[in-house]
Amino acid sequence: MDWNTTQNFSSNIVFGILLFSMITYWISFSLFKESKNIIQIGKLSAIIANILLFFILCSRWIVAGYFPLSNLYESLLFLTWILLTIYLYIEFKTKSKLLGAVLLPIALLVNGFANLTLSAEMQKSSPLVPALQSNWLMMHVSMMMLSYATLIIGSLFCILFLVISKLQDVDLQLVDEYTSLVFYNNIFDYYEAKIFSKEKKLSQASEITFDEDIQEIAFLKLLKSLDNWSYRIIGLGFPFLTIGIIAGGVWANEAWGSYWSWDPKETWALITWLVFATYLHSRITKGWKGKKTAILGGLGFFVIWICYLGVNFLGKGLHSYGWLS
Repeated sequence: MDWNTTQNFSSNIVFGILLFSMITYWISFSLFKESKNIIQIGKLSAIIANILLFFILCSRWIVAGYFPLSNLYESLLFLTWILLTIYLYIEFKTKSKLLGAVLLPIALLVNGFANLTLSAEMQKSSPLVPALQSNWLMMHVSMMMLSYATLIIGSLFCILFLVISKLQDVDLQLVDEYTSLVFYNNIFDYYEAKIFSKEKKLSQASEITFDEDIQEIAFLKLLKSLDNWSYRIIGLGFPFLTIGIIAGGVWANEAWGSYWSWDPKETWALITWLVFATYLHSRITKGWKGKKTAILGGLGFFVIWICYLGVNFLGKGLHSYGWLS
């Protein structure tokens, strides 16, 4: 068994571990009672998969002698590793099993596409073509992949916000006030909570119960959490995208004699940048939150995949090196 076969076998093991982890999260999420043991098993499986992916990438780097981002297979493994790393961080901060149930399928699909769809020849490490033999390979491609991973997760949270809210406008500014005033910390009694809920129009029921108030609080807090996390993650990914595009322009000038040639990949990278620039502009300067920005972020989810995979499958343009055989 040669080295490439060993690495591919290890990557298939990662796929199996991710599948198991996703199933455990879905089982835990479907149960009404807390199932901490099942969640811990799923989280541990995701950590093992993440560590194994890290060693696969490092081994390819050592054996091939260059940063493992020269072809589609390596970039998919790298993207899976970043997605898992960001997911584990968010899981640690929020303790929410919902996020794992949503994010793990994305990582599984990316890894599955790399291992089950691409041919064995495309999965092998091969010498770099002249155009890729540059120090800008690590800078440009790593920044772009970091931006793809962070923006995919941030935009996925936007889609999740739209699905949970059922495309309804939700006033997220009322969440903190509502949480602090309703009988959540034993401050008000049931009748005061009932009157407050009617005044704020947060429940359409004519007769509201205390339990319904608490459920509505949890619902609104979940939406606000998704809104905040999508903003924070997209805010992190946008600088990565900007740096990646600039580094790509410098590399293009070095390799092809032009900073920008309106290659299909470059065009869609610019479209992606404009979509998320509009998202951040609307939040920072316009003060938009909730549904409006979630729509922009959700649009970005599809634009990213077109930029990352869709353009390359056309087999045209200057960015087709090492992607399709």
